[in-house]
Amino acid sequence: MIEASAPAGAVPELGFTVLACEPLRHAAAPSLRFSLAIDAGGAAVRSVMLDVQVRIAATQRGYDAAEQAQLGDLFGEPKQWADTLRSLLWTRASLVVPPFDGSTVVDLDVPCTYDFDVAAAKYLAGVRDGEIPLELLFSGTVFYAGASGAIQINRISWNAEAAHRLPVRVWRETMDHYFPNSAWLRLDRDAFELLVAFRARHALTSWEAVVGALLDREEGDG
Repeated sequence: MIEASAPAGAVPELGFTVLACEPLRHAAAPSLRFSLAIDAGGAAVRSVMLDVQVRIAATQRGYDAAEQAQLGDLFGEPKQWADTLRSLLWTRASLVVPPFDGSTVVDLDVPCTYDFDVAAAKYLAGVRDGEIPLELLFSGTVFYAGASGAIQINRISWNAEAAHRLPVRVWRETMDHYFPNSAWLRLDRDAFELLVAFRARHALTSWEAVVGALLDREEGDG
C-alpha cells in the first residue's frame, strides 16, 4: 500500500495510536515503554517536541469486592463510587521525535512511581487482574517545512489523544523486576527516628520485624 503524500508545506495534523506497552528492563528507575505510532497524514515532519500526560480512566472498568476494599482510601465506600470514582493523573513524559515522512513509530518511556502517597500508585497496587484503562493526552510543538522551504512551527491539536488498555500483569512485572517482593512507604523524619529507636530498644533485626511487633502490639491492645 502506497501512503499518500500531503502537498508540500501542508500543516501536519498528528494522530496517535498506542501499539504496545512492555516493561523497560534496564533503566535507572521502574519504567514502561510504550510503542507509539504517529501519523502526520502524509506530511513531512522535521521534528516534534512531544509532551504526554498519562491518565488512568478508572471509570472504564469494573472492580471486584477485594479491589473495592483496596481502593477505599481513594474512592471511599463502594456505595459512594457513583460520585467519587474518577480519572487519576498517573504521570507525565516528554519525547523529541526525529524527522519522518507521513508516519513513524517511536518508543515513549514512562517512569513509574512506587510511592504510596501518590494516588495513581495506590490505584495500581489495588487492582489485581484484568486491564488498566489509560488515556494518553498529547501536546507540544511540530516543526515542518513550509511551501517556501522555511521551517514552520505548529502546536499539536488540543484534542490529540490515544487510549490503551494496559494489562495489570505488565505493571506488576515491571514493579517486581525492580522491587522483587517489596513495597515502599515514605515517612517523615520524625516518624522514622521513632521507628529507629523502637527497633534499637527491642533489638529487632529487620524493618519487617519492627512492623510485625507494632502490629502484634496493636492486636494485643485491641
